[in-house]
Amino acid sequence: MSEKTRIIDTDKVVIRFSGDSGDGMQLAGTIFSNLSAVFGNEISTFPDYPAEIRAPQGTLGGVSGFQVHLGKRIYTPGDKCDVLVAMNPAALKTNVKFVKPNTIIIFDEDSFTESDLKKADYKTLDPFAELGLSNVQKVAVPVETMVKSSLADMGMDNKAILRSKNMFALGLVCWLFNRPMEHAMEMLKNKFGKKPSILDANIKVLTDGYNYGNNIHATVSTYRIEGESSEKGYYMDINGNKATALGLVAAAEKAGIPLFLGSYPITPATDILHELSKLKALGVKTVQAEDEIAGICTAIGASFAGNLAATSTSGPGLALKSEALGLAVMAEIPLVVVDVQRGGPSTGLPTKTEQTDLLQALYGRNGESPLVVMAASTPTDCFDMAFTASKIALEYMTPVILLTDAFIGNGSSAWRIPDMGRYPEIRIPYVKDEHKEGWKPYRRHESTNVRYKAIPGMEDFMHRLGGLEKDFHTSAISTNPENHEHMTQVRQDKIDHVANNIPLLNVMGNPDADTLVVGWGGTFGHLYSAVEELNQSGHPVAFAHFRFISPMPKNAEEVLRRYKKVIVAELNNGQFASFLRGKVPGVNIAQINQMQAQPFQVSEIVEDVIKLMEK
Repeated sequence: MSEKTRIIDTDKVVIRFSGDSGDGMQLAGTIFSNLSAVFGNEISTFPDYPAEIRAPQGTLGGVSGFQVHLGKRIYTPGDKCDVLVAMNPAALKTNVKFVKPNTIIIFDEDSFTESDLKKADYKTLDPFAELGLSNVQKVAVPVETMVKSSLADMGMDNKAILRSKNMFALGLVCWLFNRPMEHAMEMLKNKFGKKPSILDANIKVLTDGYNYGNNIHATVSTYRIEGESSEKGYYMDINGNKATALGLVAAAEKAGIPLFLGSYPITPATDILHELSKLKALGVKTVQAEDEIAGICTAIGASFAGNLAATSTSGPGLALKSEALGLAVMAEIPLVVVDVQRGGPSTGLPTKTEQTDLLQALYGRNGESPLVVMAASTPTDCFDMAFTASKIALEYMTPVILLTDAFIGNGSSAWRIPDMGRYPEIRIPYVKDEHKEGWKPYRRHESTNVRYKAIPGMEDFMHRLGGLEKDFHTSAISTNPENHEHMTQVRQDKIDHVANNIPLLNVMGNPDADTLVVGWGGTFGHLYSAVEELNQSGHPVAFAHFRFISPMPKNAEEVLRRYKKVIVAELNNGQFASFLRGKVPGVNIAQINQMQAQPFQVSEIVEDVIKLMEK
């Protein structure tokens, strides 16, 4: 390192890569995130996709972003960025809200021509002044010129050459944060190994971007982010959708049965189908059905036949699956439904995040139709919750809805590949030989009301199930009013019994606080960070986060009644707050709600909590 550039140690940093949807910002951000995980940094990422499939190049609607927060004690992708990579003027304008004083802005000056500025609706020829960015560190880099020069002798056409601009930017960021190139090159080999010419071009441009920063001393300082010692093991950067897929696989292995996924592609859940379709060698079966209804119906059939069956979807698909979900409730068939929530209603904002499917998951079926509803809290928690959802579905013979969202489904964190010996056994309530005499398909365990499972083809256990009400004693079709009421109560009692086998609600933060902040699902990191900041600034608050919603943890009511004020923060118009008011009447519940189809900002939560505490 030159004497002109000093190295500064820091414990965390936020970097945002931004450009056109075809500029490869997601790939650049993903590689940098993986590099950081390799060096022991905790990470949290936020891929911010445009809603348009491919907006006109250089326009505001086509900007794609990838934000990564890395360092120690990382729980969110960060509110504001320390470094912004802006590949064109539209990227700069779209992301100005994430810029703070002294942010380093690396921009491709070749893409800041007068015509580029017009495409992004600038009124002047000085974008930084127009946006009020006078207190930032500007690093102008002729990325396009440098990439063309780098690949001049590679025999590539101009379009192919410009696809490598993201690697030049990545190389420059790797220099800025003292990341060695070897691991990035290995990741490129894994991605482009079957296309040697593309691989060679990307590696050359990556290296030239690194050397460019080093040779011209692009910034006064570079930065070193030390990793934190973690439990020994194998780590990887994993997003929530992949973690969900692997959690289902792990549960099938523990249960000793095949895994079947019947799904229809829908943003942002499709990657679960993609991931599982790669795992045929593990006995995983996937069906890309013709629609959402067919997807869940194939899964119900597979479950009846003895598989761990799942279907993945988002909000509109969950609506379409509601009738078949009622069938699974009535037939008491184990099923895992993964809902990766997105902005709605209708088609809404397919690439953006919300928490607006909660009441649909709880009540969006005809009749009294109880099932288990759970919510994962982080990308890595998706693995554990998919495993647990499968265990509950199989052991209690019930459908389970697992709610994730676009933020944690697409976002990633560093994940230690687990030792499956630490995970509990999954015990399916199969019929036993003593059940043969007088066998009925709705015969139940006396204490849990869980019906016993027989697989079609088992000798002496012939049976069929269906959507019509059955007699409690004979399992024959019944329209008797008293029997229907009794069966309705039995199905609810079975779900209520699940509360005996889920963790108690954990309370974090200040143990002496009078105010409790409550959240659920993918808002965990933002709320936890806000609570830490509040307590450090002299505002005593406690924090409880729900991963199990129906049934709730057994101590949930006691915890909520312990506090003078309960503040429920969620990315909707108050669905969980309304649910809690019904379940625990009389508790003083205030609300923080956001419906911008974006994750919370920690700073905004802090401000809102302080205002509510002062009322």
